[in-house]
This record gives sequence, structure tokens and C-alpha cells, in this order.
Amino acid sequence: MLRLTFLIALVSLVPFQMAFADSAVPFQHSLSSAANSHSDASWRTSSNEVKTDCPHKWSIEKKTLHGGKQEGVETITIDNGVIRIVLCPTRGMGILHVTKGDLQLKWDSPIKEVVNPQYVNLDSRGGLGWLEGFNEFMCRCGLESNGHPGTDKFINNVGDEAEMDLTLHGKIANIPASSVDVVVDRTAPYAIHIKGQVNEKLLFGPKLELHTELVVIPGESSFQLVDEIKNVGAQEQEFEILYHANFGSPLLEAGAKVVAPVKSVKPFNDRAAEGLNTWNVYDAPTTGFVEQVYLLELAGDDSNHTTALLHNKAGDKGATISWSLAELPHLTVWKNTGALNDGYVTGIEPGTNYPNNRSVERAAGRVPKLQPGASHQMTLKFGLHTGIDEVGAALKSIGMIEFEGKAIDGNATRVESLQQ
Repeated sequence: MLRLTFLIALVSLVPFQMAFADSAVPFQHSLSSAANSHSDASWRTSSNEVKTDCPHKWSIEKKTLHGGKQEGVETITIDNGVIRIVLCPTRGMGILHVTKGDLQLKWDSPIKEVVNPQYVNLDSRGGLGWLEGFNEFMCRCGLESNGHPGTDKFINNVGDEAEMDLTLHGKIANIPASSVDVVVDRTAPYAIHIKGQVNEKLLFGPKLELHTELVVIPGESSFQLVDEIKNVGAQEQEFEILYHANFGSPLLEAGAKVVAPVKSVKPFNDRAAEGLNTWNVYDAPTTGFVEQVYLLELAGDDSNHTTALLHNKAGDKGATISWSLAELPHLTVWKNTGALNDGYVTGIEPGTNYPNNRSVERAAGRVPKLQPGASHQMTLKFGLHTGIDEVGAALKSIGMIEFEGKAIDGNATRVESLQQ
């Protein structure tokens, strides 16, 4: 009788153990897979369906857009209870916009639709066709190259040196993801992961894969991008990547400022040199404004991490980007304060390089290479800050980085002329 009672107790314990084990297994769902010829046209889940002990309500929703040049474009909206992020797998896993109350990370581009890459001709207007679909908050530039259009040398399929035309900012922002997966952790902090793979490959050319992961914690006003670029070819391969984060109203306005632990700032050209003394302060929308671009060298903390902040004139709204200088050593600030109808926007753009033509960056030693099978990882944290206290805390953290950076290398900020 004692043996029977023990067996009954053991059997009754098994479902409990299985349920306990399952509670630690993340929720997973494949939204699309080129390998399996599968894509959900629409799909939704939320904290109501994925049972956890998470105290915050959240949801994930995929939609397929229709009409005009956005026909067939897929979007994923992640709402963590505090911020709302709209991601676009069709456009290289770029982020369309982010919202926290009345604070939005976005800009008002002349392009109103979310353009399907099949309608973007990268070669048009002398290699400026990338601009035909440009309206995201954050898009990646790369992977084989980024920066200004123009010619560069390469080795062709018969082993000879040849000349190629490079288009503005490369291809990756106009390549649809080959796979997209949702993963939700069932244990604290209950992170939401949107994982994607975007391939930039060709015969007799680069064979690069971008593995990207958007990480969102329910209830937090920040999110992370965790990216990895892999060289899956059998030969050494150059690569470039630049994170083109674009801000308009309400952060961008007359008197808005970009703040970072700057060691040096250099104008991109003569036009930028005209505004060098006020490179980090913004004007109101100005009809006919010609863009100004500044190339920055930043200080890092004792772990070589850094942060850049854009805040409005009142200092009660702001956004930060934080990253490792070992992974992305260069920062570009793009000022384009033209008329509202023409696109009033600024870009804060961490990268492996500055946005010169690749031939210029190679000569300056700023084009990294990947050995066969090797990869390069990058993590960026984006923060949304509302209220004087939150923006003030971000400013204080940048001040600490600046202090630590100067203590390490003893350099003061340099404002360089174009000739330098």
C-alpha cells in the first residue's frame, strides 16, 4: 500500500514538473521564413495570450500594407506598455517610428508611404535613388559600402581590377528580411525579442549576413538593437555599417541641441565649415537650407562606451543613443533644417566609418574587414526621456563620460578646420 501511494504521488508530480519546466521556455513564433516559403500576412499576440508573471501589459502585431508603393510591405508593432515601436522587415528591419506619449522618434519625410524596395531605383539621380524610400526613424546603411555615391575599385569575376559605381548608403535598407522570429521570455524581465536575418550576397562578390535582434523590456522607456554582421564567404571581405537615426519634431526645433562627449569635430565640406561654431545647435525650418554634416570623435567611459543626446529647446524632451566605441568608433551628425515640406530632420549616426565614399574611407583606414567565417557585433541602446529630470540625468551621464574620457587620454575638445 505504501508503494502504491508513492507511485500515485510521483505520477501526480509529473504534470507539475512539466508545467514548471514549460514556464521557463520562451514563447516562440516564426513570422516569416524564405527557407520555408512562409509568411504571416497578419498576426497578433499579447500578454493576455502569453501567460507570464509580467506586471506590464504588452502586445505584438504584424500587418501587411496595401496601396501605392507600400503594397506588400510588412510592419511589426511592439507595444510594451510605455513605448510603441514600429519595425519594417521589408525595409531591412529598419525602425519606422517610436512613440512615448507625446514624444516621438520620427521625422516628417516628403515620402509618406512605407515604400516597397521594388520601387526604389538605387542608381537614379547619379546614385541618390536611396532617397526615394527614405522616411524611417532608423535605417542601416551598408553592408558592402555606405556613404556618398561615386566610383570605387574592386576585383571582378576574372580577377582583374575594375571600377564600380557605388550608390548612396548601400543596399541593406532596401533588402527584405529572409526570416523574422518572435521570442518572448517567460522569466523576468520578460524581454520581447524580434529577430531577423537580412542577406547581402552575390556570386563573385560579398557574402554578408545581418543578424539583428530588437530587444524590448515591458514597462521600460528604452530598447536595444543587437546586431551581428557575418562573412559567410571563403575570402576576406570589407564591410561598412552606419546607423542612420533621424529626428524631427517634437525634438528638433529652433534651439534644440545635440550633446555628446566630443573630443573633436570636423566639417564634412566647405558648406559644413560655414556653421562649425554652432554645429550642435539647430535653427527653425529654413527654406533652401543646404545640408551640413559633421564628423565627430567621441570620448568613452572606462569601458569605452559612449552616449549622444538630442534634446528640445526647453530640455524636457530628449532621446539618447548609447554604444561601444570598440564596435562603432565614429559618429556623424547630419543637419538638414530645411522647410517642413522638404524634410526638416537631423541625423545622429554611429558607424564603423564616416559617410564619405568608400574609396576615401579606405584610404583613411576606416573600412574594416572580416575574415572568412568571422563576424562583427554591435549593440545600441535607444532611450526616450521626458521631463527635466530625465533629460538632466542623461546630460549628467554624458558629462561623466566626458570627464572619464579626458582623464584617460588628456585630450580637450578640438574643433577642426576643413583643411585639418
